[in-house]
Amino acid sequence: MSTVLETEEHKALRAAVAALGKRFGRAYATELFRNGEHPRELWEEAGKLGYLGVNLPEEYGGGGGGMAELSIVLEELGAAGSPLLMMVVSPAICGTVIARFGTDEQKQAWLPGLSDGSLSMSFGITEPDAGSNSHRITTTARRDGGDWVLTGRKVFISGVDISDATLIVGRTEDARSGSLKPCLFIVPRDTPGFTRTPIDMELQSAEKQFELVLDDVRLPAGALVGEEADTGLLQLFAGLNPERIMGAAFSIGMGRYAVDKAVDYARTRTVWKGAPIGSHQAIAHPLAQAHIELELARLMMQKAARLYDDGDDIGAGEAANMAKYAAAEACVRAVDQAVHTLGGNGLTREYGLASLITAARVSRIAPVSREMILNYVSHQTLGLPKSY
Repeated sequence: MSTVLETEEHKALRAAVAALGKRFGRAYATELFRNGEHPRELWEEAGKLGYLGVNLPEEYGGGGGGMAELSIVLEELGAAGSPLLMMVVSPAICGTVIARFGTDEQKQAWLPGLSDGSLSMSFGITEPDAGSNSHRITTTARRDGGDWVLTGRKVFISGVDISDATLIVGRTEDARSGSLKPCLFIVPRDTPGFTRTPIDMELQSAEKQFELVLDDVRLPAGALVGEEADTGLLQLFAGLNPERIMGAAFSIGMGRYAVDKAVDYARTRTVWKGAPIGSHQAIAHPLAQAHIELELARLMMQKAARLYDDGDDIGAGEAANMAKYAAAEACVRAVDQAVHTLGGNGLTREYGLASLITAARVSRIAPVSREMILNYVSHQTLGLPKSY
């Protein structure tokens, strides 16, 4: 993959993370997936080396970088066959929100642990009847004396069982207008009234999905992210742009892994006249196309990361959505072509590609569907009227 737009520091980071990923590899990740275990050894090693918190402030133990650096880490781990899905959530969304909007106490309590991997957070926004539509979220927060009381439900929340807390998106009532507005709360895992139920998923993944119930969950005033609830909408979108950038990194890494496996196979597999199957255009051209599409998606991801790190939230919003869309589509096609290149071998455990078929398909759905991204681009970029 080309790195012509990256600094020497970025190239060095990419090489170092790639070396870490290769030490663990696809076999390590696959075995954990089958057993439903979290890749804790890789997570701890990545944290110890400073990769998990490369985007977080140096004063709290982070690397002082941004989404450009964090997306490199996730992409290279994915390209080695051992991606860390919780990177999308813990340092990218939750770490970013707390670093930008948290109180001094919240930063001191959470950022050092998020940086070195000793602490992790989940992110709870999706609801049964709202999806990710923040305007339809029904989880509410009301004041009761000096406390907050949260009530509601969330679904498809990743990794709650292995996270120390979940950053919950709720809504509070504006005292002046009476309307509900978004707000974010840090809810520790064992808080009374905060219960989780695993969702039975067909997809094998180390990070399980949960339905959450908040039954009059009482939280101290300091659980609200920031000093007051007025900045909740800004906090939400400050977290969603990194989510999309990291979603793109996850897809690009997966796609690269698939293409690399297919290319290695096509170089050596011989069927007709002793020539490797990769010498035939019917095999070579689709793989070349997959490589091109992944490269193009990466360019948009790099643009989104640069805009976000430069503080251009509006520009980053457009680019991050486009990057997530492009990367998911490229990933699905890359995995499909890789499996097709290997034929029956593409469905065996030996080559580690078959499990990617479902995982790649998920990238079109989560963390935001491609249709919602097309809505965003048609409304925000093209200025077309809304259909809803």
